[in-house]
Amino acid sequence: MICRSFEPVYAPDARVMIVGSMPSVKSLADSQYYAHPRNAFWPILFEVFGVEPTRDYEAKKELILSHGLALWDAASVCEREGSLDSAMRGVQYNDFAALYERCPNIHTVLCNGGTAHALFLKSGFAGGRRVIRMPSTSPAYTMAYGRKLEAWRAALEDALKE
Repeated sequence: MICRSFEPVYAPDARVMIVGSMPSVKSLADSQYYAHPRNAFWPILFEVFGVEPTRDYEAKKELILSHGLALWDAASVCEREGSLDSAMRGVQYNDFAALYERCPNIHTVLCNGGTAHALFLKSGFAGGRRVIRMPSTSPAYTMAYGRKLEAWRAALEDALKE
């Protein structure tokens, strides 16, 4: 199956970019980043920023925009059966150079898991920015939620201080 990533979520004043690999089957079906109900991405952001959890996708995107974040995936297109990153083939990369032109203040990239990190580095678009591999928020990555939360909290708070 051919998978195509979504457009980035960003405002021109973004300072920190969160990069995933490719949306899951559930996310693609719902046309929303991190739509799988067991993915910890949105619960982590709600907790880090002290925001009441919501299912409203527009409110979730506003959370990204209002905290100086940008959100995108390393891959723009790939072939994949199912949702596992290990099944991705024929990867084409998103154009981060164009996003950096629209968001010149991005100084830190937080990669959501090992595949996102490897793909982002392979894309060649780090461009002198600090790139940090974060624990995946995917339910397939079995680290305890509390450990994921603390790692993401520390990285976001540190990066947003700059």
